[in-house]
Amino acid sequence: MWYVSTRGMAPRVDFEGALFSGYASDGGLFMPEELPQLNRETLCQWSTLSYPGLVKELCALFIGSELIPKDDLNDLIDRAFSRFRHRDVVHLSRLRNGLNVLELWHGVTYAFKDLSLSCTAQFLQYFLEKKEKHVTVVIGTSGDTGSAAIESVQGAKNVDIIVLLPKGHCTKIQELQMTTVLKENVHVFGVEGNSDELDEPIKAVFADTVFVKKHNLMSLNSINWSRILVQMAHHFFAYFQCAPSLDTHPLPLVEVVVPTGAAGNLAAGYIAQKIGLPIRLVVAVNRNDIIHRTVQQGDFSLSEVVKSTLASAMDIQVPYNMERVFWLLSGSDSQVTRALMEQFERTQSLNLPKELHSKLSEAMTSESVSDEAIIQTMGRCWDENQYLLCPHSAVAVNYHYQQMDRQQPSTPRCCLAPASAAKFPEAVLAAGLTPETPAEIRALEHKETRCTPMRRGDTWMLMLRDTIEDLSRRWKGHVLNASQ
Repeated sequence: MWYVSTRGMAPRVDFEGALFSGYASDGGLFMPEELPQLNRETLCQWSTLSYPGLVKELCALFIGSELIPKDDLNDLIDRAFSRFRHRDVVHLSRLRNGLNVLELWHGVTYAFKDLSLSCTAQFLQYFLEKKEKHVTVVIGTSGDTGSAAIESVQGAKNVDIIVLLPKGHCTKIQELQMTTVLKENVHVFGVEGNSDELDEPIKAVFADTVFVKKHNLMSLNSINWSRILVQMAHHFFAYFQCAPSLDTHPLPLVEVVVPTGAAGNLAAGYIAQKIGLPIRLVVAVNRNDIIHRTVQQGDFSLSEVVKSTLASAMDIQVPYNMERVFWLLSGSDSQVTRALMEQFERTQSLNLPKELHSKLSEAMTSESVSDEAIIQTMGRCWDENQYLLCPHSAVAVNYHYQQMDRQQPSTPRCCLAPASAAKFPEAVLAAGLTPETPAEIRALEHKETRCTPMRRGDTWMLMLRDTIEDLSRRWKGHVLNASQ
């Protein structure tokens, strides 16, 4: 299968090329040149598969056995999920009043990003070991991506990882999950800025294509196609767990509520829908509501500031995966997508063309949730079920409660739960509830930490480039020593 840039000006690549690139050279994001179509028969066959089984089928479909033979692929995926705490990897909690919560947080760092990053890291190392190559992964994080990425590659001999975290904008636990990893290939910077600000030096470094090529740089943010691919499995698993029966014609609809920041899970759900999964998507955001405004009014423009909310991992102004959604809505028209995204980058404001907006509002609906509503939802879920939600999961569950209170006749619904409440004790306390903290998380407080500050007034891009050059020199020295 071939992958093309949403902006149409970069050469097409295979899965390996998309995996190692992150952004395409024209600033776009990679998407499959053609989407396969799944028929009823395939969906019925897949309906009995486990979550890892669905990941294997989807990856086989989008990677190709000429790049990773099926047996190798299955082994890599089994290895990726071997450290998950739940034997099913993900788990559906069926709670009172039709509330279905899909727990995507049974990995090492208690967040959904463990699912896609553990697989992506296995794919990376598979290709690197075959070619005896080294890469430096550069990541900006609003909280969970950094720790999951570090976890997935720590100690790998062919990979160095640099993570920029927004000092004071993550929870204490999220920060400790990154700064307590002391492996030689892990390099963490604490930036005096928010997650949108720390993306700027990263984007600037990646814009220098000569530098990127020279130092084998790549990103593992949710722009990376491999992550979107694995995340499609959430939607398939949610569907098969919640659909009443697959004997009806047409197949029944299931509503999937997606709490989102950078829109990676949303793009994955929309692709799943496009290849034949009968789901209706609901996008749930916090007070940083650019996606909600886009779905409701076609207004894809930045607010004055990023608002700090209890659902901090979704405190994002620029949901870059919406570019993938726009590309699909436009019928894979890269000219239209390029013009839209260039205007947005130039003016930070965009009104979607009428036709595109009406297609978007047909494909999904949306809501924006306040901190007060998050707290109420967490409290209500506890009262009704003795079940603790993290604030991001509460953003999704809030939609379910709204629909229930209106007594809307509804299709079966599944709320995606991206993180464990254990990672957000501050929010749990704000909701008047008692945090439940696992022993592994409590132990973080007593570990040694390592983190280099990036202060206001420092030249962040220069610090980043210097670190990358230093790591390249070290790798070359290592290779020379090994060959002697």
